[in-house]
Amino acid sequence: MEIIILPTPAEVGRVAAAKIASVVAEKPSAVVGLATGSSPQGIYADLRRRVEAGEVSFAAARGFALDEYVGIPLEHPESYASVIQRDVVEPLGFDPSRVRVPDGRAGDLAFAAKEYDAAIRAAGGVDVQVLGIGANGHIGFNEPTSSFASRTRIKTLAPSTREANARFFDSLDDVPTHCMTQGLGTILEARELVLVAQGSAKADAVAAAVEGPLSSFVPGSALQLHEHATVVVDEEAAAGLRLADYYRYTYANKPEWQRFE
Repeated sequence: MEIIILPTPAEVGRVAAAKIASVVAEKPSAVVGLATGSSPQGIYADLRRRVEAGEVSFAAARGFALDEYVGIPLEHPESYASVIQRDVVEPLGFDPSRVRVPDGRAGDLAFAAKEYDAAIRAAGGVDVQVLGIGANGHIGFNEPTSSFASRTRIKTLAPSTREANARFFDSLDDVPTHCMTQGLGTILEARELVLVAQGSAKADAVAAAVEGPLSSFVPGSALQLHEHATVVVDEEAAAGLRLADYYRYTYANKPEWQRFE
């Protein structure tokens, strides 16, 4: 992994957006894996600025969301179909017909999950996948002990995940118990991964994912298996990293031909 430590959450969003924009600029029809939650909001805000400035276009790109709640109405403002439409498709100018979200309302959820993986493969695979990380180390909704070989499937959300997401709902009781999520095996097939984290609440998860042992107890540690993963964090989220000084030194001395911003 390339670990990039930056002073502020705004810088995290800017640099991660630069990475994604570089992929789309090189391949306008790129397939972008889309994450929701608070962590990637800075990315989408900076990408919107780039789109409005004419620096990049997502008009020919495709998108696949990481996950969706099970049973939540499509029109619910916190369904990820609604969130992706509101926070990504409209501001970045994606063609809505080229952006897909797992169908958490399907009559046959197991079949819908398999079909989602098949759709990603049919699109040529994900070129760059946006990721956040939960305080318990989850990526997507792959909770601790998720298999590194797992595919898109139904998962039961951990109580801590439901509590963390309750801020988006009227109450904890309104947060769905189940989700459909891309599996770790699905995520690892993306050609590039870009994970962002901000704030001290993510420091333990970041340290465990980046420097801890490879363990299903920390799903984010699966990034250690990927050949092209970029982790962009602010100083607070980097607080637990033992080699933080080395990561700063490496980024400061990155060769020009490797830079994307």
